[in-house]
Amino acid sequence: MLSFCPNCSNMLLIAAGDDGCNKFFCSTCPYEFKITGFSIYDRTKLRRKDVDDVLGGEGFWDNVDQTAAQCPVDECGGTKAYFYQLQIRSADEPMTTFLKCVTCGHKWREN
Repeated sequence: MLSFCPNCSNMLLIAAGDDGCNKFFCSTCPYEFKITGFSIYDRTKLRRKDVDDVLGGEGFWDNVDQTAAQCPVDECGGTKAYFYQLQIRSADEPMTTFLKCVTCGHKWREN
């Protein structure tokens, strides 16, 4: 939330007041405003919102095509991958290819 000084229209800053209460103050004029009834929330205690998988979850990979592709995982050595393509950038850019190794299941993308 941005607040501006009613006298000089500069952005107000926040600081701890002498009485232990926080206050907004202007850095160019003597304007001060005590903050009362203001709560600060601890972001670590808020529950993360559940997000739906837009592409259909793990079942999405069941009916996709395969192509010859080298898996980037050194220990795998897989030579086939499932793939699909999406236009995730502007229309004048090429499509992005998403791949999943048939052998180890590692996922990566190529532009």
